[in-house]
Formats: sequence, structure tokens, C-alpha cells
Amino acid sequence: MSASPVRIRVEALSPVHELAAGQWAERLGLGDADEAEFALQLGDDGLQLAELGPDAPGPVRVDFVAGAAAHRRLFGGGSGQMIAKAVGVQPGVRPQVLDATAGLGRDAFVLASLGCAVSLIERQPLIAALLEDGLARAARAPEVAPIVAQMRLLTGNAVQIMGDWQGEPPQVIYLDPMFPHRDKSALVKKEMRLFRPLVGDDLDAPALLEAALALASHRVVVKRPRKAPCIDGPKPSYQLEGKSSRYDIYPKKALKG
Repeated sequence: MSASPVRIRVEALSPVHELAAGQWAERLGLGDADEAEFALQLGDDGLQLAELGPDAPGPVRVDFVAGAAAHRRLFGGGSGQMIAKAVGVQPGVRPQVLDATAGLGRDAFVLASLGCAVSLIERQPLIAALLEDGLARAARAPEVAPIVAQMRLLTGNAVQIMGDWQGEPPQVIYLDPMFPHRDKSALVKKEMRLFRPLVGDDLDAPALLEAALALASHRVVVKRPRKAPCIDGPKPSYQLEGKSSRYDIYPKKALKG
């Protein structure tokens, strides 16, 4: 469910970006409110979301080319990563995945970098805008363009989109619903502080799971904090557990090459 409305303005960080910033403002129905609590800012490094005020953390943007995404792409363990095992990546098998709770697209990018075709759904329009901008910038970077070419962004309510799905269903549906995280890392704290007022907790997680189980042809995978309860509904057949998170697996049929 969405949290209470917050005031957001759109800013160009330099005059050269004013036209494009205005286009984003029009698309998202945002103005330049003086009393805003957040700003969607457009500058040389792309689109970013910043909390305003004296104690605000730094801005958040989607970057698939450098930083943490590049490090994980190069040194993250490839198909040996737990997320790869959870969705069923194995020799000769690269399932088609629908990430129905895309967020900043990190997990979707990891799966695409391993060779999976990934559709992403993000319902919060500002976060979807950050994703769209990040994908567009990555498409211009030769080292990651082939990866993001495997990623398709859909904006809207995931339960609705899954219920109205046309064409071939995704083999695997991946869910990572918002949960009251207690992760102490500065990155997660910064993002949670920014996103909670915009997104709230995913109180519709059981409906997400139900829609995913109805649509996926082969399996549903749910990422949870390690000690969190399972989502209400059918129990997973098995779990993969890591240090801070785990994957609940709901298989429907075997993935084959």
C-alpha cells in the first residue's frame, strides 16, 4: 500500500538539463513546490532522487555501469550466486524471469548479466523513472548494453499486470517485497529512508504471491530477510539461506535446457 502523500519537486542541476527536467515533471505530474520534502533531480549523471533538508542522506540513482553493479557483475560469483541457484540458472538453462518488485533493478541486472531475459515491474512512478533513466544510460555503455538489452521495464501494479498477462507466461517469477529491513549497511539505510515515505511496506505481498503462482510456468522465488516469516499463503517447498537473506522456492515444474 502507498504511504501518505509526500511533496516532490523536479529540479535541473544545470541549465542544460532544464528542458528534459520539465519533460519528466510533466510526465510524472510534478511541479516545483517550495515546501517539497524530496527532489527528483536531473544532471550530468542522470536522474536521481534526493531527500531535502539538513540531515538528508545523499541522492539515490540507478547505475548499472559503475559502482556496486559493476563490482558484482565482475566479481560477484556468476552463476554460483545464491540468486542464480534460486531462479534455476544451471548449465544450458537460463530461464525467462519476471521480477515483479523491481525496485532499483539490482537483482534483475544480476540475472540479465547471467544470460536471463528479465521483465521488470515497478509500481512507484518515481522509482520506475529512475530505472528507466538508468537503463537508458546503460544502453549507451558498450560494456553493459548487451545486458540491459535483455531487460524490459513495465510500470504499474504487479498484481494487475500479472493477472492481465498476455502471451507466453514467464518461466520464473521473482518477488522481493518491501519488508521492515534491519540491515545496518549505510546504502540500505539511505535507500529505505528515501523509499519508505514513497512506497510503504508491501501489505499486498500475499496477493503478489497468489498472482505469481497463478502465472509462472515453472517456479516462483521470494526473497526475504533471513529470519522473516514466509508470506501468508502456500508454504515454499524449500529454501536457500544466506547470511542476511533467504530465498523461498515454490516450484511448479522442472526447468530443463
